[in-house]
Amino acid sequence: MTNQAITYLVGAVLAVFGLAAFCALVVAPAITSYQRRLERVAVVILSLYVLAALIGVGVLAGAFVVFEWPRLF
Repeated sequence: MTNQAITYLVGAVLAVFGLAAFCALVVAPAITSYQRRLERVAVVILSLYVLAALIGVGVLAGAFVVFEWPRLF
């Protein structure tokens, strides 16, 4: 295995782990809080919105580190 393949494998495993943790810690409790089907669908849609916001914050933080790393260290 090349170093690039190992990097992609680690990234994929961490992405799956992160998505599973988000579903277990955010989506599952939110779904069980409501009884009606429409409310549960709304909760899933809003949870996806929260997930997109968290991914956006992570991308911005990663971009900041990449661009500012030489200046900081």
